Amino acid sequence: MIPVACVAQTDDVLGEVPIWCPVEQALYWADIFKPAINRYLPASGRVTSWTPPEKLGSFALRKAGGLLIAARSGLAFYEPQSAAFERIVDPEPDLPGNLLNDGKCDRKGRFWVGSMDKKLESPTGRLHRFDPDRTTQTFERDVWVPNSIAWSPDDRLMYFADTWRDVIYVYNFDLEAGEITDRRVFATTEEGPGKPDGSTVDAAGFLWNAEWDGGRVVRYAPDGRIDRVIELPVSRPTSCAFGGPNLDVLYVTTATFRLDREERARQPLAGGLLAVDVGVCGLPEPRFAG
Repeated sequence: MIPVACVAQTDDVLGEVPIWCPVEQALYWADIFKPAINRYLPASGRVTSWTPPEKLGSFALRKAGGLLIAARSGLAFYEPQSAAFERIVDPEPDLPGNLLNDGKCDRKGRFWVGSMDKKLESPTGRLHRFDPDRTTQTFERDVWVPNSIAWSPDDRLMYFADTWRDVIYVYNFDLEAGEITDRRVFATTEEGPGKPDGSTVDAAGFLWNAEWDGGRVVRYAPDGRIDRVIELPVSRPTSCAFGGPNLDVLYVTTATFRLDREERARQPLAGGLLAVDVGVCGLPEPRFAG
């Protein structure tokens, strides 16, 4: 088994969205439930946390500084240091029962974000693209739980999972136009121990996916076959990202959400930020261009 280290025990309820910042040499991630934005500095081991004014589903670093966050009220700009918060747009004013969940920027600096029914009673979720000019376009509907937004190194493919349906999809992706076409099934977890949650893609084009309730991260080859499985000491990993000066450390966020007392006792690292040396490198994470 590959050694797994807990580098920050922040006791996250729902740790999510790990993003490496090369400028600060820091790993950012969120507890979308508390809510909290956390920052870990590997050089010192220091962790700093900020409390945004709303719960959030995901966020991105901005080229202009600060964060773009997918908050409960919609998309907003948030500056952790000053606590400045500017609401931008609610992409779903017609769906007050929805909330924004997983989101990530493509390499043109556009933010793709999925939504879901708060009560998980129906597949009212959608997939949106929010552009630097503050316009929004919708691409998918009939979504239960959106996750796993990621792109191939050559920007020809985009990945998107519906966790509830146990499916990771792949699309043809047009980077210049920001369009997706020809959705097909990339991988399923119907016969596995968990469900597909957040993902990242390494420099070789393999997709790394954290399996909620599966206690593992799975590396998928570009053809969808399972290449490798990293077993974890927690049952609910939520997402993963490469970080470190050489982007060669796989950071994994985790959750304590709805674990009972006995499960928490068996999983003392649940809710912490994990780090694994998996022997491959990742890709720089794009920033929102607005």
